[in-house]
Amino acid sequence: MSYTTILVEKKLEDKVGIITLNRPEVRNAINPTMREELTQALSQFGEDPEVRAIVLTGGPKVFAAGADIAAMVDKTALEQFSRTSILEITFQMEKMGKPIIAAIAGFALGGGCELALACDVRIAGKNAKLGQTEINIGIIPGAGGTVRLTRLVGMGKAKELVMTGKVIPAEEACRINLVNAVVEDEKLMEEALGMARLMTRHSPVALGLAKYSIQNAADADLRTATALENACFSMAFASEDQKEGMRAFLEKRKPDYKGK
Repeated sequence: MSYTTILVEKKLEDKVGIITLNRPEVRNAINPTMREELTQALSQFGEDPEVRAIVLTGGPKVFAAGADIAAMVDKTALEQFSRTSILEITFQMEKMGKPIIAAIAGFALGGGCELALACDVRIAGKNAKLGQTEINIGIIPGAGGTVRLTRLVGMGKAKELVMTGKVIPAEEACRINLVNAVVEDEKLMEEALGMARLMTRHSPVALGLAKYSIQNAADADLRTATALENACFSMAFASEDQKEGMRAFLEKRKPDYKGK
């Protein structure tokens, strides 16, 4: 499929799909076309058995400076409430059975930060800057920013970031658990792909079950959460990958997972 606001490629040797936001003239501001194309690309990779992990990036200079304000300024409350938004994409990302890694260079602000929050792992370049800056233009985050940010960094820090609109450097973002790691800018994609390879060497079935369990048990009470984990653990035994993984371990060889 042809895209106009994103770039899509596969690294077959790594079993990784790469989605690059590609509106550099507006610092990758997320407009309706980009939202539609992101949805399609994620679906494409989600159904592709050759892709076992996804890296989402904005390229070497900027991740995404937020939503396209010019496309929003004259919207009514009803139009915004019933819109197809970044929010649907973030739920799509969380629901996918494949890990998604954000490789963040430059700014990840507003809706751009919300996209990163929906990824499973976030790796930032040393000069990256992150923030929920919506308050600076008279609104608040509208694609899960107040919710996912709070669950990552805690209520006090989330209130500070959302209610001041300040932008923080990558090192501080790592300190408060907003990103997983900070690396030199020129090594960002190398690190993201390295993280992806650590995941894609494992069973796609187990990866999907692990992601599902963590994602859905996080907000449940302990008994419900552990019951969900046990169900996912038990379901792994219905897969060919489980038999292959355990037999490979006993036979002291590398497993050959098929994702079945």
